[in-house]
Amino acid sequence: MHLAYPVVLAALLFSVGVYGVLARRNVILVLMSVELMLNAVNLNLVAFDAWLRDSLHAGQALTLFTITVAAAEIGLGLAIVLLLFRARGTADIDRVTALGDPAEPTAGTEPAPAGAEALKGRATA
Repeated sequence: MHLAYPVVLAALLFSVGVYGVLARRNVILVLMSVELMLNAVNLNLVAFDAWLRDSLHAGQALTLFTITVAAAEIGLGLAIVLLLFRARGTADIDRVTALGDPAEPTAGTEPAPAGAEALKGRATA
């Protein structure tokens, strides 16, 4: 087996993944691009394992660990994206500037003391 074919394919996959991370503004598409880059690394690990004829198959074992990490990353990433979409109503990276609560006051305003609304309600009643 020629080593050049899977290496060139992995380089193309990785390049498409880097382009997707840098050019896309949707969080889901960025996560998909990260997965493409991880798959390119997996392809290289398996190709070099087959080319070196490793008796321990270390490349394939590392690929299994990479797949496990990728599955955990996509699970946590999608959970964060869903919570972000519920809170903000968008999955656009440019429109999401902070991960804090959108109802919290910004840095320039003074927060109301705790229980101020309750005290206002008692004063008017």
